[in-house]
Parts: sequence; C-alpha cells; structure tokens
Amino acid sequence: PGRELTVSVLDDRALAVTEIRAEGFYDYTAKYAAGASRHEIPAQVPPVVSARAKDVAVAAHRALGCRGATRSDFRYDDETDRLVLLEVNTQPGMTPTSLLPEQAAHCGIDFPALCAWMVENAACRV
Repeated sequence: PGRELTVSVLDDRALAVTEIRAEGFYDYTAKYAAGASRHEIPAQVPPVVSARAKDVAVAAHRALGCRGATRSDFRYDDETDRLVLLEVNTQPGMTPTSLLPEQAAHCGIDFPALCAWMVENAACRV
C-alpha cells in the first residue's frame, strides 16, 4: 500500500523526490508513453519523509558500491508513516519520459549537462 516515490542519486547527491501517479499498474505503457503517468516533483510529502527518502537512497547507493547515477524506488504509506525501499536501479532510464533526467532538470541540470557529467564520471574511472 501507499504512494510510489523515487529518488535519483548522482554519486553522493540525492536530486529530488518524485511521486509517480499512474492509472492502474505502472507498466511499460505507463512508464514510456507520454502522458500515461504523472510525475509530481517535488513529491508532496512531509519534509521529514523527503529527507528520509533522500538519505536512504544515498545510503543504499553507497552500501551497494554504486558509482555514477542510480534511482531508488520506494513506497510510502501516509497512514503509518512507513517508507519502504523497493529497489535500486543501477541503470536508470534516459528517455524523454525517464525520471532521472526529469529530476536533474528540476535541480538545474539540463540533459546535455547530465550526459556530459555521466561521460566524465565514467571516464575518470577508466
């Protein structure tokens, strides 16, 4: 139960908390068809929940030894104030409807700058 939230991380920086709202299941169509789901950014959750989601996303990124960009998905239950980490996506989408580029843009990082950061970040590790 609860709301679907997601947080993108670039190295050790959590970008934003987004709530995903889809009619029915969040399936392939809901993810990739323009207008099939709504992304509320920033998510309208209490500030303490937003901070907790960001902290957990960064902690999971570090604990798994991830580098570069990840996106962590959560469920948040308003009634119980319970936030549950579902998964860490180590290869987040980079399509026009993807959440990572949307969150980056919300934080002032446009798509070309995000791509440049990813290439530079990867090149530093070669």
